[in-house]
Amino acid sequence: MFLKEFPNNANDPFIKTSEVTPTYNCIAWAAGDSTQWYEPDPMGFYFWPRNIPRQYSVEAYVMVYESMGYKPCDNGAFENEFEKVAVFSKNGKPTHAARQLSDGKWTSKLGKNIDISHSIESMEGGQYGDVHQFLKRNRV
Repeated sequence: MFLKEFPNNANDPFIKTSEVTPTYNCIAWAAGDSTQWYEPDPMGFYFWPRNIPRQYSVEAYVMVYESMGYKPCDNGAFENEFEKVAVFSKNGKPTHAARQLSDGKWTSKLGKNIDISHSIESMEGGQYGDVHQFLKRNRV
């Protein structure tokens, strides 16, 4: 499943954790929100946090998580006292976000598709590119 879009998935398969739903996307899911679609569309059709520029830039996506108390960090290594998110980019454009689970695995929403559990390595090198920035905050 998803081998064409995510070649590293062949060696480290994704685990399906939900059914298909168009209600929310990866940016929302990484923020812990499964009630709405996060999108910086200029017309304002979708949710986007106030005071964050409505632009498709890595900086704006990082600012979304900073507005929730996350701070940039160097890596995605599991640290029990922190929650982490990863913002992905490809060719300089933001493409995806994932949230680290309490067991060290990561969770993602694949667009309007399913939620998955995965490693960072299985996600990288595919259609979303690679992690551009890891962020962390104290576990609540």
